[in-house]
Amino acid sequence: MELQEKVTVPIFTNVDKDAFLQDVYPQRRPAVLRGMDLGPCLEKWTAEYLIEKGGDKEVKIHVSTVPQMDFLHKNFAYKTLPFKEFVKRASEKTHSDYFLCEDESYYLRSLGEDVRKEPADLSKQFPDLAADFHIPEFFAPDHFFSSVFRISSCGLQLWTHYDVMDNLLAQVTGTKRVVLYSPQEALHLYLSGKCLWKELLSTLNLFCKCFLVSWHHNKSLFKCESSGDKSEVLDIDSPDLTRFPEFVKAKRYECVLEPGDVLFIPALWFHNTLALHFGVGVNVFWRHLPGDSYDKKDPYGNKDPVAAARALQALERALHTLDELPADYRDFYGRRMIQRIQKRTFSDSQSTTSTQQDSDRTSPSNRFTKPG
Repeated sequence: MELQEKVTVPIFTNVDKDAFLQDVYPQRRPAVLRGMDLGPCLEKWTAEYLIEKGGDKEVKIHVSTVPQMDFLHKNFAYKTLPFKEFVKRASEKTHSDYFLCEDESYYLRSLGEDVRKEPADLSKQFPDLAADFHIPEFFAPDHFFSSVFRISSCGLQLWTHYDVMDNLLAQVTGTKRVVLYSPQEALHLYLSGKCLWKELLSTLNLFCKCFLVSWHHNKSLFKCESSGDKSEVLDIDSPDLTRFPEFVKAKRYECVLEPGDVLFIPALWFHNTLALHFGVGVNVFWRHLPGDSYDKKDPYGNKDPVAAARALQALERALHTLDELPADYRDFYGRRMIQRIQKRTFSDSQSTTSTQQDSDRTSPSNRFTKPG
């Protein structure tokens, strides 16, 4: 979108572990890593090869009649197909066999064997194909969380959302456009969803930016009663600025992934993907916070860190307590709460005159466990 400030995601070539840890990871910004050794998958993973190796294993998929998938309003259907039939259909533009219409689109996000308990793991769900893919060794093996198979029809676009773990998105075949927004842009992205309060946002910092706006009587920006990790702005290229006027203020980071490219997506960075061709990729997630920071009953890896969930619950209790006061008192003490939260948590609230030592101590990169 022309009205948004646009930044091209930087490209790093022939990155090894040392270069990643020294030059890329500490920046806490997206980066395209080109020239990586992803293994024989780059030559082997044609549609025909995937059909042969994947066989009759049943997979749960998304089927959509429109190119822009909307998780909030569920404009798609969940279906089950044998893997080989799914790949056949996803690689076609029109179908002789279909669920909804002859030009429907397909999307696979692989799941664990027990979807309620086990994260996706390519080596377990697709062992024959996993042997072809080399996971970049940028983090300690015991930090590994999941490896997710992603296969998409040409032209399919996924909703804007964020994850709470660092991850690498490896594009094996096809090309994919990825648009990203910083966590600090949450204020402009109109977050929504069907989450409970404790599942609203993954950090208190992220929540406070949105809560600040809602308290200042601009409820159209952020609906506290139903907010979550996904943006209501479905068409990010031609948004309805009558409904979403603040969206133009969000700085847009953009890249096009070619076969063999790997995109580093830091935790909490919003991202939106558009398949420019039929494409196959693998998403690798790892725990970059201490292990006990995460919800142990979360197979998807997208629930709030435990401390953030507790903080949000405490905040909800505090808001209920304020309801006991008259409106003018609620407004006054709400503003005091916002001021204290902002001072304690916002990374951009530090004085520009603070020392570099203070800045280093409070910068986001120093709150993460360095991989490896």
